[in-house]
Amino acid sequence: MRAYLLALATILTLAAVEAATAQSAAKPMGDMKGMSMPASATKTGRGTGVITEIDPKAETLTIKHEPVASLGWPAMTMSFRAVPPSLLKGLKVGQKIGFDANQGSGLPEVTAVRKP
Repeated sequence: MRAYLLALATILTLAAVEAATAQSAAKPMGDMKGMSMPASATKTGRGTGVITEIDPKAETLTIKHEPVASLGWPAMTMSFRAVPPSLLKGLKVGQKIGFDANQGSGLPEVTAVRKP
């Protein structure tokens, strides 16, 4: 039994040393010329619509918008997180706006507002 435990300890030690050696030999990402990183998965688009609700506390804006082709959205009413929240200042329910939006995981974001 002692010989078995000693052999197991030796194997585990050698595996750990090999892993540490391989990791220290790895080059930093900056040295990998010609490698391209994948583009962000976040989709963006521009739309127009009418504000139906503003919630400054939740930092959200609800817009009844026309189709946004670049995001694959049909005309609908949906809520957005305002990024930054200061975008909500000066906006009014019933106001027609143009907006930039990001589609990501969770609630979509409005990142810019244009007042016609």
